[in-house]
Amino acid sequence: MNDIKLQGLDADGIEKEYSLNDFKGQKIILYFYPKDNTSGCTMEACGFRDNMNRLIKYAVVIGVSPDSIKSHKSFKEKQSLNFILLSDLEHKLAEAFDVWKEKSMYGRKYMGIERSTFIIDKDGEIEKEWKKVKVKGHVDEVIEYLNAG
Repeated sequence: MNDIKLQGLDADGIEKEYSLNDFKGQKIILYFYPKDNTSGCTMEACGFRDNMNRLIKYAVVIGVSPDSIKSHKSFKEKQSLNFILLSDLEHKLAEAFDVWKEKSMYGRKYMGIERSTFIIDKDGEIEKEWKKVKVKGHVDEVIEYLNAG
């Protein structure tokens, strides 16, 4: 999973290719979200954005969704997001982290991202995970965990 390469946007919106191996020696907050520019995903992204000064002393923040780079650019610009966004079009990283799940809406079943956050330690190992994340208060939970460590 650490060697999966994905296209992404850096904190300044510059397109680059990334793999988790690029961050060896740094702690990562890796969060998976279903879709750019939807209400819950926007609230979560803005939570990370607004708390970046509290998070950056602990870890690099990386958001991942199956949206295109074009969609990410729009989302990043519209919300002034100040962290890396990765485009997981083929859901390779989502599958590696077991967050690509069958979901159901209005009785229709489909595959999508289960909102989840992982803290990855400096050696590239999963240190902590939150699955089926509820957006409200989640960024505070992450900060509380990092502060306690």
